[in-house]
Amino acid sequence: MSYLLDTHVLLWWLFDDPRLSGSAAALLAKPENRVVVSAASAWEISTKFRLGKLPSAAALVQDLPAWLRRAGFEALPISVSHAERAGSWDVAHRDPFDRMLAAQSFLEGLPLITSDRAFSDFGIECVW
Repeated sequence: MSYLLDTHVLLWWLFDDPRLSGSAAALLAKPENRVVVSAASAWEISTKFRLGKLPSAAALVQDLPAWLRRAGFEALPISVSHAERAGSWDVAHRDPFDRMLAAQSFLEGLPLITSDRAFSDFGIECVW
């Protein structure tokens, strides 16, 4: 099975944060599962680090692709189709990172691993 990670799930997994649910951790630990990380998450982490909202991500922003490789995760680029869907979706959700993740989850057919209930407005499959 393949899954897309919400940014907080990626961070919680990489930093062994106890807020990660047991079921989410089990999915991420299964070697047969394909785990995908959006370019939007790299953008979000870098932005929040620059703004001082995520000081613990210093090592990540220096080389996120290496962190992803070590974790066995794949990077998902943002396509024009993803951008069109994220921008045009008639959902009252203002966070551009979340809108992109929802669009990618929908268009790529990837369940999103997230604890954020706001994604239910998009009608995508979420796992927690």
